[in-house]
Amino acid sequence: MVHDMVSENAVIVFGRRGCCMSHVVKRLLLGLGVNPAVYEVEEKDEEGVARELEAIGGGGDNNKVQFPAVFIGGKLFGGLDRIMATHISGELVPILKQAGALWL
Repeated sequence: MVHDMVSENAVIVFGRRGCCMSHVVKRLLLGLGVNPAVYEVEEKDEEGVARELEAIGGGGDNNKVQFPAVFIGGKLFGGLDRIMATHISGELVPILKQAGALWL
């Protein structure tokens, strides 16, 4: 199920239900004109979903998926820190355009 969501959406955010960092990621993307899919993970499901995301994104023992986890173009992009850093550097919009999440 998780694999299908990642492959069917240009941008998807996986985050804990009610997490403020997930909200920040979503608001930033919305502000750029992207309408990301958002999947809120229940506390009881966190470990299973994280393992599935690691399998999709290639996370190893040293690269555990942490929430919020953002997938762009079917690939694990990172979390809030990477989204913010690439936004500040001006690199995020071209990445979103390349993934088909932005048209302008």
